[in-house]
Amino acid sequence: MNRLKRAAALVAVILWSIMIIATVVLAFIDNEACHNIFTGLLFTDIVFPVVIYAMMLVYRFLKGRNVRQ
Repeated sequence: MNRLKRAAALVAVILWSIMIIATVVLAFIDNEACHNIFTGLLFTDIVFPVVIYAMMLVYRFLKGRNVRQ
């Protein structure tokens, strides 16, 4: 399980890094299509870590609960 968590964290960091690099590159391209993609990437760059953090909070909350009653 520990290896799975590390692998998932590494994939998330690599994905987020690629999105940030793409956002910076698209910021310098003056094109309407690139502007739309830039806006989407900017939104995703902000929302992605928030969703990851929310998932971690839910996991911590549910980990301690007993499913059987």
